[in-house]
Amino acid sequence: MNLLPKSSKEFSSAEYWETFFKKRQSAFEWYGTYMDHCAVLHKYIKPKDKVLVVGCGNSELSEQMYDVGYQGITNIDISQVVIDKMKERNATHRPTMVFMQMDMMQMEFGDSQFQVVLDKGTLDAVMTDESDGTLHSVDRMFAEVARVLPLGGRFVCISLAQEHIAKKAVSYFSQQGWPVRIHAVEEQITADRQFTMPVFIFIFTKFKKIPGAGHRILEMCMEEQDKPLRLASVEQLLEAVKGRQQYALLRNHLTKNSSSGENVSLTLSDSVSGKPRYTFCIVDLPSVKVSRTNHFAIFIVPQGRETEWLFGTDEGRKQLGKTAGFKRLLVVALHRDQLYESMEAIQSELSGKVLEFAPSGLPANQQVPFLSVGGDIGVRTVQCRGTSDMSGEYVIEDVKGEDGNYFRHLVFLNNVNVVQSEAKLLHTISGQSVTSQKRKKKDKRRGQSCSQTEKTSNPKPGQAVDKSYLCCDHHRAMVAGLALLSEKGALVADTPFSLLVVGLGGGSLPSFIHDYFSQSTVDAIEIDPMMLEVATAWFEFSQDSRMKVILADGLNYIRTAVDSGNGSYDVIMFDVDSKDTTLGMSCPPPAFVDDVFLLKVRNLLAPQGLFILNLVCRDSTLKEKVMGVIKGIFPLIYLHKIEGEVNEILYCQLTVELKARSKDLLEAGHILENTLKKQSSYWDETYNLAEMLKTVTIV
Repeated sequence: MNLLPKSSKEFSSAEYWETFFKKRQSAFEWYGTYMDHCAVLHKYIKPKDKVLVVGCGNSELSEQMYDVGYQGITNIDISQVVIDKMKERNATHRPTMVFMQMDMMQMEFGDSQFQVVLDKGTLDAVMTDESDGTLHSVDRMFAEVARVLPLGGRFVCISLAQEHIAKKAVSYFSQQGWPVRIHAVEEQITADRQFTMPVFIFIFTKFKKIPGAGHRILEMCMEEQDKPLRLASVEQLLEAVKGRQQYALLRNHLTKNSSSGENVSLTLSDSVSGKPRYTFCIVDLPSVKVSRTNHFAIFIVPQGRETEWLFGTDEGRKQLGKTAGFKRLLVVALHRDQLYESMEAIQSELSGKVLEFAPSGLPANQQVPFLSVGGDIGVRTVQCRGTSDMSGEYVIEDVKGEDGNYFRHLVFLNNVNVVQSEAKLLHTISGQSVTSQKRKKKDKRRGQSCSQTEKTSNPKPGQAVDKSYLCCDHHRAMVAGLALLSEKGALVADTPFSLLVVGLGGGSLPSFIHDYFSQSTVDAIEIDPMMLEVATAWFEFSQDSRMKVILADGLNYIRTAVDSGNGSYDVIMFDVDSKDTTLGMSCPPPAFVDDVFLLKVRNLLAPQGLFILNLVCRDSTLKEKVMGVIKGIFPLIYLHKIEGEVNEILYCQLTVELKARSKDLLEAGHILENTLKKQSSYWDETYNLAEMLKTVTIV
């Protein structure tokens, strides 16, 4: 029997409901039963309260409330048919419960007659759209509800909280000075469930409107046992509702279906602070053969490691899932500003939530394993917080890496999945750094002494950064590319050359070149003054006669330098990111690969010069366009793709006569690497410059 209306507007039609209740004999529970809502209802409705139920229909809600002690209940509905049926159904067992046919937009009750007005789905039936007529009807409904309530009375509204309905209700009553609290009802997923959308209970409490009062009480309760979360604006409250709806829809979808290779993720917030606490990424692997024990597992990413390729990219998480061997893997990242006691405490906290994302077919009473790396939750220490006028809020944090070493990260909070700058800290063992011990052994072999001891039990600004270590593979590749300045890499290390780097960050790349290429002069262009402060205070960056930072827009600096004709550079490097995260290219900003501007870059290079670009582009069409522009400007381009990352390093030169054969590049890489080892007391053996050049191709 089809009882659904032909259009949503019929929900507000008296004729529709008359027909509906003639055909529908049994109780119809639109948004769950009394048992679904009683925990919240009992908090706001006292047994002795006079309760008015508007749009009662043939729901059993009033009857069940009556049976547990709420006997001052009056029910109204626009349909005389349903009122007659409800009177007949309750005449014997509930003699004092009142049923009346009445239009709730023009009620016959006196002012302040009820302590509670209870609505289950009626507002949703009335507000089918946002036409003038509908909005007028809703205003009449709200005015009548306010009229029959005394000060301190409560309008309890059970709703699906569709966006236009929630916005109207919250805005209306908050403007009247009424405190607003919204409870998200804990829904159970069942095969016969009427709705996949979650249900909310709005609590509007009648307060006297105070003219000029600016502060409104707006609260959200995500779970039954949670304390209310106070929010600053109507927009924030509605956003919290929307987040809960998206969570429920995703949960329903994933319980019944596979993510089918989609990038599916969601964030759970702390119920007290409202700040993000966990981010879930769902990895489904259709190719995994299912057994009883490999349906589902949860992987906890240690703090500070969520940006690593294995945990922070779609490809990496798929690889993690294949290695783990589960049909569905839920990868859980931990957020900064949150306290986590132990891995066991995290498992206990998540045990109820994670099962909501289990795939269909999970055997009953199946133990779901928690997986991680190293068995602990990792270490993340926020050392500094700040705000850049250009880039927004940022944090400086120290994290523990997989190998036990500690690293310092600069992260902008508008893009928390990207480490803007990274440096290795001098990790101590018994008061002496690991790096110092390695250097001492190396210096002894070379007949030198080293008595310096570096401690990092409490890293402080400018005291604990290992400037000889390049954390980023793309920085290592950019250094390796300097071998292209000549066929013999030794000439690069021993011969003076000038370098322009656009993009300072933490300063690790220009610092490394300054320290290891003793005859180089480096100009670093940085548009954000705050980044120079951060690099100096937290990444041990410093300037001298060979290292100069120019605070300027890199675009303007290069244009002005070319137009003035004042000198040129042997090497120009672009390592600058885009602040617009909606673009398919995060590095560099599009203006830096415009054909007119790249002509300026070409004109600023010395005749035998080298232009090195860090390109990060996920949009294949855009990347093809960018490559076409670069090829039109530079006749010789080498390409190095960094394994496991999106980064591609382009080495661009001005003449094809400089083209080197593969074996020449390999030899130049070996010579450069061996020469650089002699420039400092320490060289990290993981820097294999020759191997990087071995994979270079000409495009």
